[in-house]
Amino acid sequence: MEKLQLSTFENNTARTEQDYVGEVQIPAGKLYGVNTVRGFENLSVSPLSVAHYPEFRNAFAQCKRAAALANLDCGVLGKKVCDAIVQACRDVQSGVCDDSLIVDLLEGSGGTSTNMNFNEVIANRAQQILGSAAGSYEVVHPNDHVNISQSTNDVYPTAMKVATYAMMGPLIREVEELARQFDQKAHEFADILHLGRTCLQDAQPMRLGQLFSGYASLAHRLAAELAAVREKLLTLPLGGTAIGTGFGAPPAYRAHAFKHLKMITGVEYLAPSNPFDAMQNMDVFSRISGELRTCSASLAKIAVDLTKLSSGPVAGLGELKLPEAQAGSSIMPGKVNPVLPMSMIQLSFAVIGNDTAVAQAVQYGELEINHFEPVVASRVFDSITLLKEGIQRFREKCVKGITADKARNKQHLTESMAVATALVPTLGYAQVSKLARQSVAEGRSLLTILDESGILSREDAMAAIDKASYPVFEN
Repeated sequence: MEKLQLSTFENNTARTEQDYVGEVQIPAGKLYGVNTVRGFENLSVSPLSVAHYPEFRNAFAQCKRAAALANLDCGVLGKKVCDAIVQACRDVQSGVCDDSLIVDLLEGSGGTSTNMNFNEVIANRAQQILGSAAGSYEVVHPNDHVNISQSTNDVYPTAMKVATYAMMGPLIREVEELARQFDQKAHEFADILHLGRTCLQDAQPMRLGQLFSGYASLAHRLAAELAAVREKLLTLPLGGTAIGTGFGAPPAYRAHAFKHLKMITGVEYLAPSNPFDAMQNMDVFSRISGELRTCSASLAKIAVDLTKLSSGPVAGLGELKLPEAQAGSSIMPGKVNPVLPMSMIQLSFAVIGNDTAVAQAVQYGELEINHFEPVVASRVFDSITLLKEGIQRFREKCVKGITADKARNKQHLTESMAVATALVPTLGYAQVSKLARQSVAEGRSLLTILDESGILSREDAMAAIDKASYPVFEN
């Protein structure tokens, strides 16, 4: 990571804290301070900053804004300073301060560097709003005003939950849209006879629409489970300050902070029944990540099915035709690969890996807090983004355009021994078994042998197959 190119800050030659030895100069036009610089120089390990995900940036700004208003209500922050902080938070949300939010998303300080990056940027922007020079902190101080009544330990996990809640909404909508797309395909393919397979071997007659109805049901369930686990994010540790006692904040602060956060976000977040549990444990993110893993793995299974059913076009199954997205080879002319299903399978590997990282981080929290929140945030945000973007493309560029080769589906079924099962109720197991062995020995389809022998006409056999392909359950 490149070192900061330092130069004299506007009207201020140095922005330092007494705790640090030496002078740190800030690039002109930037709104961060010495704590941000330390965090950037010591902990930059990935290409993503804390501003990379707008939802996370917005969540932090929303928390700081709610805190300022709560502190005003409690009489520990003046209206002039509060109004400036609120406006600065709005500016952060608008994205105009992104170039000053430079701390690495994967920073290893347990969130302190991230919190201070936001505190310093908001304080300096508030200074400018009030007509003072950024960097002087004469009117608005990062710790004494922006961070008052708060700790990294309650604000960071609060922002994580608020951001994750916001990010999961669009993902759930994408999964629901995919489910509806599968519903449409199930209806479209409802009358197409299809060879059902188990263990990659011919099994029983069914309808192609039934296969897709299973995909649709799964996707609807995945969306419902994601929506259910999303609700577990509504309990926030805001107001617990450092370890859950609330020490450092006025007694009424927490209630006011939740009131304003609801007004700002439109979401009714809740205070925890036990603030110490809320500070110590991150099991909710294990559940969130677990559902993301389940979603990715389940959709990867469907993607694998589509690659098999569309394989060929000559030497494979060829029962489905996927939209041709792009050339599949730099050396084999005309080759087209199932790149959209392959992409879904690949991203599932990444999401499953992310889930492993989350599980490890949740396990290694210690005593009163979990200081591995940044890796949890980065992995969960990554999984949500991969799934949302991947599902959207999979749905729009692949599933929507799937067509079926009706003749090939029927051919594979009628030439298969799978039809034998459908004929047992009519002819009995022993006779069908004998005829099936004859079919294999002579290399001729069972339907042809039945028709030629006069045992059962092709029409009657197809009627039996047709009957066998419909569910027998009582409603």
